[in-house]
This record gives sequence, C-alpha cells and structure tokens, in this order.
Amino acid sequence: METFSLVTCLVGAIVVIGFIFLANAIRIVPEYQRLVVFRLGRCVGARGPGIVLLIPIVDRGVKADLREQVREIPQQTSITMDNAPISIDFLWYFKVLDPAESILQVGNFEAAAAGIAATTLRAVIGGIALDDVLSQREHINTMLRTRLDEVTGRWGVKVTNVEIREILPPRDVQDAMNRQMTAERVRRALVTESMGDQAAAINRAEGTKQAAILSAQGERQSNILRAEGEKQAQALRAEGFAVALESIFNAAKIVDQKTMTLQYFETLKSIGSNASTKFIFPMEFTSLLDNFLGKDVKK
Repeated sequence: METFSLVTCLVGAIVVIGFIFLANAIRIVPEYQRLVVFRLGRCVGARGPGIVLLIPIVDRGVKADLREQVREIPQQTSITMDNAPISIDFLWYFKVLDPAESILQVGNFEAAAAGIAATTLRAVIGGIALDDVLSQREHINTMLRTRLDEVTGRWGVKVTNVEIREILPPRDVQDAMNRQMTAERVRRALVTESMGDQAAAINRAEGTKQAAILSAQGERQSNILRAEGEKQAQALRAEGFAVALESIFNAAKIVDQKTMTLQYFETLKSIGSNASTKFIFPMEFTSLLDNFLGKDVKK
C-alpha cells in the first residue's frame, strides 16, 4: 500500500513537471507580434507567428509588437529664432520593422525616442521665427519626422508620421493675433462692402445704359414709323390731288361758255349779298353775256 502511494506521488510529480515544461516550452505568438529568442543569452532571431517551441531554462523569449504605435510628447516650451517662448505638444507614430534590433540596440526605444523627440523639437523650433511656427506646421512635422527617423532607424524602428497637435504662443502674442484677426475681418468686410457697392453701381449704370439704348431705339423706331406714315399720307394726298385735278380737267373739257356764264352769275350773286356798295365786273363779263344771249351787247 505504501509502495502504491509512493508510485502515485511520483507519477503526479512527473505529470506536473511535464505540464510546467510544456507551459514554458510552447508559446503561441499572434500575427502582429514576434518572439525574439535568447538561447543561453545569445540572440538566435525572431520567431513567429504561430506556435514557437522553447527549451526551458535554456531559452528566453521577448515579445515585440509589430503594429503601428502612437505616443504623445507632452507640452515642451521652446524658444523661437526671434526669442519668443512657445509651448508645443505633438504625436509621433512609429512601427517596429526589425524586432531583434529594437531589443538589442536600445534598452527602451520608446523612452529614448521620446527624449530625442523633445530635444529635436527644441532644435527645430529654435531655427524658425514665431510667425513661421504658427503658419508652417506641415514643414515642422516633416523636419521632426525626418530627424527622428534618422535616429530610430538604427534601432529597427520606422517613424511613420509626426503631427503637431497644439501650439500655444505667449499671452501677449495671442492678444496681438486676436487684434490682427479682428482687423483683418474688418478689412475684409469693408472690401466686401465696397465691392458690393461697386457691383451695384455698375449694375445701376448698366441698367441706365440699357434703358437709354432701348429708349433711343424705341424713339428711332417711332420716328421711322411716323416718317413712313407721313410719307404714305403725303403720297395718298398727292394721289388724291392728282385724281381731283384730273377730274377737274376732264370736267373742264365739257364745260361750255354758257355754263361759265352761269358760274359768273352765281359769283355775282354771292358778291351782291354783301353790304358793299361797290361792284366790280370783269372785262370778260360782256363777252360772256354775248355768248349767253347770242348777240352783241355793245350794239
């Protein structure tokens, strides 16, 4: 009985040791990680992804994340080229390209990169004037990314991007900027208003011009129509006068001396109806009577 208990304890101990051995020997590495294996202190390379077998006690694995990471650089006070203090914080994005180098070449590359980023920021800002710092963010981002990438490249780390998040100039500079923006808005409002007045004046002048042109064209058309009408009226009057003359001429052809004498009598009758005491007879009157009476009155 004692022998059976001893065997059972021995088997249990062996099983536990086996589980411990397997737990230390088998590692499951995700797709976004690599396991840098050190065998008796010597790096034998990166393993993964998937199942990685390690020799317990002999091998030691260090994980390296291959995903792109982002870190924040807290506000740093820098002095610009024109001696203006300015506070800047930014974000930097990096990605591990060589897991073994990121562990072998630097103890903590994130802390090292953060320190280099802070000093690089001061160096970059120190060579730029305050106005350029406020207006050339993209240029500063590019300079920071380039300088950081030069340093972290030997660690197997790639700086993919740098973005300035906030720039805080001194209070007096902020007040001056606010006054400048207010003045600029007032200037733009005045320019916009003057341009509107100019456009309105041009539109009014153009409208007056078009109205004058249309009025002149209407007057011209009216004059033309009146002239055409007068021309046609004169033509009609001349035509009527010609027809009347023709009728008179045709009628005069058939009038004899007696008819003419009767017309003289009618005229004398009209003259005699007046209050005048003097009567004037034309010399042809006697000859008309001769024609009318058929004899010579003088005799």
